[in-house]
Amino acid sequence: MGDPAFLTSTVSLIGAQDDTPPGTVSSVSESTSSRPRLRELGVAIGRLETGPQNAITDVPGVLVGHCTLVRDNPVVVRTGVTMVVPRSGEIWTDYAYAGSHVLNGNGEMTGLIWVAESGMLGSPIGITNTAQVGLVRDYLVKESYRLGVFDGFHLPVVGETWDGWLSTPEAFPLTDTEVKTALGSAASGPVAEGSVGGGTGMICHEFKGGIGTTSRLVDVAGERYAVGVLVQANYGARHDLRVDGVPVGREIGLEEVPSAWEEPPKGGSIIVVIATDAPLLPYQCRRLAQRATVGLARAGGYGHDSSGDIFLAFATGNHLEEGERTVRAVTTIPNEAMDRLFHAVADATEESIINALCAAETMIGRDSRTAHAIPLDRLVDIVDRHRVA
Repeated sequence: MGDPAFLTSTVSLIGAQDDTPPGTVSSVSESTSSRPRLRELGVAIGRLETGPQNAITDVPGVLVGHCTLVRDNPVVVRTGVTMVVPRSGEIWTDYAYAGSHVLNGNGEMTGLIWVAESGMLGSPIGITNTAQVGLVRDYLVKESYRLGVFDGFHLPVVGETWDGWLSTPEAFPLTDTEVKTALGSAASGPVAEGSVGGGTGMICHEFKGGIGTTSRLVDVAGERYAVGVLVQANYGARHDLRVDGVPVGREIGLEEVPSAWEEPPKGGSIIVVIATDAPLLPYQCRRLAQRATVGLARAGGYGHDSSGDIFLAFATGNHLEEGERTVRAVTTIPNEAMDRLFHAVADATEESIINALCAAETMIGRDSRTAHAIPLDRLVDIVDRHRVA
């Protein structure tokens, strides 16, 4: 589905369409951020071991791709698309068991009714801005037909968070070109974080937010499995932000770093995608998705009334070839052995949110609104001081 060469390249799409406005920077954003991740700052969430990339791509076969769209003319655009692709792209015909959980439902993730009904995921997962969920969803439907996947019908999963404070969603700037680029660039290895892909225009705890990811390795029932999380974080008030239990947000005042908002937000949203290669059944995936709530709460998320907090978990430990008409043999781990998986999801969700904050750089958007990056030196100083105390 993608070439690892994309990991270190930026591919310009300027001129890809005749109507591309001047001043457009549209790129595959797979290069890593210049800002350090949380663990590089000496702060680790939980005690479980991470995978080699500490990313959702540590789950075998999971690929991630982004396309980032930034321009100032004729309107200000700070948006993009992120794709999470299970089974190295074979998900179209080799389904995965899946389940979801909604903490607060003021948001959208298409396809969840069929996931709940069938217990299966049969497409890549898209994440973008609120106004263009339909575009991404429709592209994935068209892609399934382009690939010749005619068996069954297609209800792809696409989630969203709102980037209208920094971007101009009513301009509907994304096209099939950006969706195609995000899907085509999906690759294993390191994952770009912060202001990339669907997270380009997002704000988290009144700092610049966006995409974050982490992973954990767990030993369950005599086998080792990977659990990976990717978030698009766009929620929260500053005074609620905690890092490994430390109230970092309270100690970084508005006089030190101005808020991205003119007034404290009423809510916000977060999309959490959870992947594992453990052999789980659909109801177990749903239970896994529920544990993202723990990680979100520890970071300072409350699921406010105007927030869309939507979590999806899929498990690739069983193969579900579409079109089979024979009895399937599936395996699963015992419910009693799931606690370490629960811990992995909670810890990885929390760390993914903080990684999104760590990676994101200050961004100026529409009407000169500015979302400031969280100052990493202050974050480390505050955490260290509380640990000593």
